[in-house]
Amino acid sequence: MASDITKIKQLREETGAGMMDVKKALDESGSDVEGARRILRERGQAAAEKKSSREAGEGLIESYVHFNGRIGVLVEVNCETDFVARTPEFKEFARNVALHVASMNPVTVGVDDIPQDVLDEERQIAEKQAAELGKPENVTRQIVEGRMKKRTSEMALLTQAYVKEPDKTVEDLLKETIQKVGENVVIRRFVRYEL
Repeated sequence: MASDITKIKQLREETGAGMMDVKKALDESGSDVEGARRILRERGQAAAEKKSSREAGEGLIESYVHFNGRIGVLVEVNCETDFVARTPEFKEFARNVALHVASMNPVTVGVDDIPQDVLDEERQIAEKQAAELGKPENVTRQIVEGRMKKRTSEMALLTQAYVKEPDKTVEDLLKETIQKVGENVVIRRFVRYEL
């Protein structure tokens, strides 16, 4: 019984889920913490997707200056209400996004936002590299598509591996925040300055 309480407390702190949700996930997973974490994550992502169509007109602009004073970031993160914009969870999320942008230097917020001329240039580079391998055309095409997918995921903020936890993406962090705050959250835009 004491170990179940410890597991519930641990999962609540990690996921921000309610006590009954955590208890139910533990029951479904047979008291396996990893399994319960996976169940809660899947449910949280489903809930986040339902909320993504809601209007996010409030929020804040977070700034971050790297310790050496040579890199600075401004990021706009929106939510549905000013109440949520003032919560510690929301502010921490905005701060972590700004820190991530400073560290990883993404080009755009989402993959769909990458300018066509940048995509064309990346495709030419990938095609040239693949052609030098001397493989059959169908294999070369697959290599180019694989490299393009990898490169675009590296360029877009949401698909980058999160700098503090590389096993998840910034989009995963966004969905976790949506689950915690109970509102739609959107990373609207960012700008990064570097000397």
